[in-house]
Amino acid sequence: MNIPPEPTKPGQESVWDYPRPAIAEPNTRHLQIIHKGVEIASTRAGFRTLETSHPPTYYFPPEDVTWTHLSANPKRSLCEWKGQARYLDATIDGDSLEASAWTYPVPTASFAMIRNHVAFYPEPFDQCLVDGETVTPQPGGFYGGWITSHVAGPFKGIPGSRFW
Repeated sequence: MNIPPEPTKPGQESVWDYPRPAIAEPNTRHLQIIHKGVEIASTRAGFRTLETSHPPTYYFPPEDVTWTHLSANPKRSLCEWKGQARYLDATIDGDSLEASAWTYPVPTASFAMIRNHVAFYPEPFDQCLVDGETVTPQPGGFYGGWITSHVAGPFKGIPGSRFW
């Protein structure tokens, strides 16, 4: 399928230049998750996963996550690149966000660096930030990509993108 990429602006990456199969790489941008005024996670030592047509998904080191706000959820999913994900619920000030985060306790060898790191869906949280910029959730509800001004699409998840 030949999808025309959006033109990139200075300082942007095209998600159409990202590789397939997916990769993970270190990320030094400041990542934050804030809900109801409570910072749940903050790091400058995360990882991002990149895959053709997807905005980056960010993973927080376990030591940079406030675990008192997270609890296990029985949901599981399987990623062809990373392995089996286990989901987490977030509870902040009486607000329960079911399956709003996930982790890979036993990732595939290619993704060993994200073992036990935590990724968050941006949609249910009040703020998910990259260097202070509020992210837009990847469309479609299934994927956990974070759209910022640093990436150009179009992004998988929009109507008609199922087989991209």
